Amino acid sequence: MGRVFAVCGMPGSGKGEFAQVLSNNEIPVRSMGDMVREEVARRELDVAPEVFGIVAADLRREFGDDVLAVRLTAAVDELLKDNPIVLIDGLRGTAEYDVFKSTWGDSFQSVAIVTEKQIRFARMEARGRSEDGGTATFEARDEREKGWGLESLIESADVQLENNLDLVHFQDEIRTWLNALM
Repeated sequence: MGRVFAVCGMPGSGKGEFAQVLSNNEIPVRSMGDMVREEVARRELDVAPEVFGIVAADLRREFGDDVLAVRLTAAVDELLKDNPIVLIDGLRGTAEYDVFKSTWGDSFQSVAIVTEKQIRFARMEARGRSEDGGTATFEARDEREKGWGLESLIESADVQLENNLDLVHFQDEIRTWLNALM
């Protein structure tokens, strides 16, 4: 069996950059955030910053905190048939972690991206995604994701990568980790 990694981190920490480096190295990536964005589109909702959090919370309330993880495991299993490594981008809750760990056991590991709060906020303002919003949205999103157990996931991750410097340095850190893995 191949190996599954799930990357976690507070909003704006660099999960997407991490996923991009792995994707550039021909590692398939499945994004939990993309699943929420698809649900927003399916419901034909306006793409205002607060909508994404509302939809994510609605899904968890209606189907359980592990809903996104449960929906994703079959797709990852399919990718494992032809790939030695698959990345899940956007692990946010302990219920999701539990699903992944029970599904793949020792073949599953978590990677946390750790970034200072003010750096995360500045990066989110610069990237201009529809779900990012301003200071109040940033704070609310941090608190919501902490409520799902994200801080605990970051603290207990199998691997922690710091992302407080420039992009080139972070990409080098990721490649160093990936080369050691291979």
